[in-house]
Amino acid sequence: MKLFRTLLCAALAVCTAQFVVADDIFLTPEEAGPEYKVQGEYTGKVKVDGQDVKFGVQVIALGNNEYDAVAYPGGLPGDGWDGATKIRAKGKTENGQTKLTASDNHGYGIITDGKLELHSESGEKVATLDKVERKSPTLGAKPAEGAIVLFDGTSADKFANGKITMKDLLAADCETKDKFGDHTLHIEFRTPFRPKARGQERGNSGVYVQGRYECQVLDSFGLEGENNECGGIYSISKPKVNACFPPLSWQTYDIEFKAAVFEGDKKVKNARVTIRQNGILIHDNLELTHGTPGKNPEGPGPDVIYLQGHGNPVVYRNIWVVKK
Repeated sequence: MKLFRTLLCAALAVCTAQFVVADDIFLTPEEAGPEYKVQGEYTGKVKVDGQDVKFGVQVIALGNNEYDAVAYPGGLPGDGWDGATKIRAKGKTENGQTKLTASDNHGYGIITDGKLELHSESGEKVATLDKVERKSPTLGAKPAEGAIVLFDGTSADKFANGKITMKDLLAADCETKDKFGDHTLHIEFRTPFRPKARGQERGNSGVYVQGRYECQVLDSFGLEGENNECGGIYSISKPKVNACFPPLSWQTYDIEFKAAVFEGDKKVKNARVTIRQNGILIHDNLELTHGTPGKNPEGPGPDVIYLQGHGNPVVYRNIWVVKK
């Protein structure tokens, strides 16, 4: 166990738009700069008692060439991580080299050219992790049989206040003209890269099912996964796992929704929802005990899908729904 812990610590020792965009907000990977190239996910194997053990690290840019890092025994979240153990590190880029040091100082990591070399406390190299770019298995999913295509990049006419930006993407802050009861929803979203921002300023939006229940959209890459972070049902439930990819990655929500049941104006049965983010189950038949703040109150009958506007340049694409 001592060797295993030492290796874990060493591993972490790593780790044209319509928007008005500030100097520290980036909308495409091409313009995002050197910090974006360091930030991301790294994975590989380390030797533990003679056996190869899968290991993942997420490196989060904080601006000013500084970084947080989180290491995950077993692999990245949703790809082998045990769901419990995390090892944290801090880092900085100086003289062209990014070095990350574990919080307990047991080892360090060096990032160069898309690779993260892990070193023991004595300086011995113990492993090399490769930078990876995961993609959702439902990214680009074609509309299912009987689906209503809400947005395919050619027209925003099915949304009130719908605006196309960056040629073929849908800007946040709009709602469907149609209303929905029980349904399945596929939607793809991308948050901006804002390394100097923190918390709710880091690419904030939300997918409001029926305009009543918000599934948060936010750059929560590498964070704890709370109910006010990406994948959380605001004020109701945090996701089972923080399934966020890095900002500027295209991500998916696949949502199965069953509406609340009313007798007159009295609710007799709560709504329920199952959500997969990037193909990873984050809510499983979750009971929605109440509506969430920010849009429409709970009530009988169908209602809109609302893509929250929070002043952040979050964009959406490939949106389709199947009524049940």
